[in-house]
Amino acid sequence: MISLSRNSGNCVRNSLVGFGIALTVLIIGLSLYWKGSKLGHHPSYSSNCSPCICDCPPPLSILNIAPGFVNLSIEDCGKSDPELETEMEKQYAELLMEELKLHEAVAQQQIRHMNATYREARRVASQYQHEAEKCTIAIETCEEARERAEALIRREMKLAFLWQQRAHSMGWQGE
Repeated sequence: MISLSRNSGNCVRNSLVGFGIALTVLIIGLSLYWKGSKLGHHPSYSSNCSPCICDCPPPLSILNIAPGFVNLSIEDCGKSDPELETEMEKQYAELLMEELKLHEAVAQQQIRHMNATYREARRVASQYQHEAEKCTIAIETCEEARERAEALIRREMKLAFLWQQRAHSMGWQGE
């Protein structure tokens, strides 16, 4: 499934690249063709041709193409919409005041979000601090217990050594 979509993607990409190259060649070729025809290098161009006389009609104006289009003007835009009309009648100062109020509202919302994030960060930091203190206390307790265990082991080894010496002095032949 993946290789099929890769192949189709490659095919589409290769097709677009080929189309782009063909379009570029066509545009460059046509521009060179027309430059050549204007300079007199075109084979069908003859220097003893008379200039063309055209009886072409004048170009159509927008009035002829779409007569109703001219009646629509920018001045009529929004006249039927009362909200748009009141908005357009506002003075520049009022518009600036509205924009300032919007900026203030956005700033207040960002401040609230920042404060909430700050409170959450402080709460999490306090929680981590509490956990760290618990770990420190547990480490100190373990360290104290290890030191007591080492002291007990040293005392027991001394006692064992004394008992072993007494046993050897009384004739024990062990270790």
